[in-house]
Amino acid sequence: MRFVFLFLSVCLLLTGCSPTRQLTRDLRTNGQFTDHFTGFALYDPAGQKTLVAHNADKPFVPASNTKLVSFYAGLLHLPDSLPALRYVIRGDSLIFWGTGNPLLLHPDLPDSAAIRFLRSRPERLFFSAANYTGPRFGAGWAWDDYNDDYSCELAPLPLYGNFARFSFPDRRPDFTVQPALFADSTVLAPPTPPLRGARRDEIRNQFVRPPVGKLSRQDVPFRWSPELAAQLLSQQLNRPVGVVKTAQPRSALLLSGSTPTDSLYKRMLQISDNTLAEQILLMASAQLGDTLLTPRRIIALTDSVAFGKRSDIRWVDGSGLSRYNLFSPNSLIGLLRQLQATVPQARLFALLPAAGQSGTLRGLYKTDKPFIFAKSGSMSGVYNLSGYLVTRKGRVLLFSMMHNNFTGSVSEMRQRTARFLEQIHRKF
Repeated sequence: MRFVFLFLSVCLLLTGCSPTRQLTRDLRTNGQFTDHFTGFALYDPAGQKTLVAHNADKPFVPASNTKLVSFYAGLLHLPDSLPALRYVIRGDSLIFWGTGNPLLLHPDLPDSAAIRFLRSRPERLFFSAANYTGPRFGAGWAWDDYNDDYSCELAPLPLYGNFARFSFPDRRPDFTVQPALFADSTVLAPPTPPLRGARRDEIRNQFVRPPVGKLSRQDVPFRWSPELAAQLLSQQLNRPVGVVKTAQPRSALLLSGSTPTDSLYKRMLQISDNTLAEQILLMASAQLGDTLLTPRRIIALTDSVAFGKRSDIRWVDGSGLSRYNLFSPNSLIGLLRQLQATVPQARLFALLPAAGQSGTLRGLYKTDKPFIFAKSGSMSGVYNLSGYLVTRKGRVLLFSMMHNNFTGSVSEMRQRTARFLEQIHRKF
């Protein structure tokens, strides 16, 4: 009897110190997680069970974790080669519409298929933006972020990434700007008050620059318009491009781009590019047979596939810039399961940032063998990380850790998250 009692006591002790119980206790009692709103979910796909859950059904502001849903929307609706243009030929005229493709003349990931096509055509060229009637910013975006590179305008035909790139070689007074069209609308700022970087007028494409750039390079969003798009294309093609307001017919022909979708997904996920995420939704909407680019329809359709009828989410934009977005850790686990079932693991892990090696997670750990492949999301008072964790034993676990409503720094939350996930890597 004494032996049985001792055996049971040891079992209880071991159970009480199990990794799952320890993690749950930390989440509930450790001040690092109780001094703000913390949510966490850890899921084992092999055993098809949740290992740890803390506030896992509560909604959180996801920030750029939203890009995981945009990625999934692209996987569901976009072809292997991105759509470049829609066009019709009427007599001696070629009228074309954008598809939302953000890579035309992009300085870092250019797709030149549309330029080659338009340059080769004998017809007169006319651009119509009538297939997009949406706003320039997403719902809930901060209007005064208009000068920041993460807040480029939405458009049916983005050009140059919808930003002007200012370069200050060796931080000398001389500078270059791309597109070169903006050189004549850029003036030197007065010495006082000192200007840290180039700035644009809120309404017009008028820029001021500092005498010497604090950065060697700066990207400043420009105000997009159909007229500006035609002007930039005309300059690039060295031929006139007119502007019309012709509605896109369903019979419009499609020109495919030359960039594989994975190149777009990888850049969007790795550097957390907001413009690419938003334009993925516009492109995807065009694949549904609509003549209008309407991201709301894609959001509703993808929402139903990814999340079913969950009540703990609200998805309003592609990038996560909006604080109207709400996702729970469990809803993101469900999305990660969908991605895992859709994309082979090697391809999926290559697209996502790898902790210690690539993208926004390069500085999370110092390791030659990354064990976390995930998407982070941060803004003031928000830090989240959701993705896949490979344990020392080789198990692949799905996790979502969400921090909201803190007043400290994002870097501190990043470090807390890294320490917590390292325990899982070692103990599971």
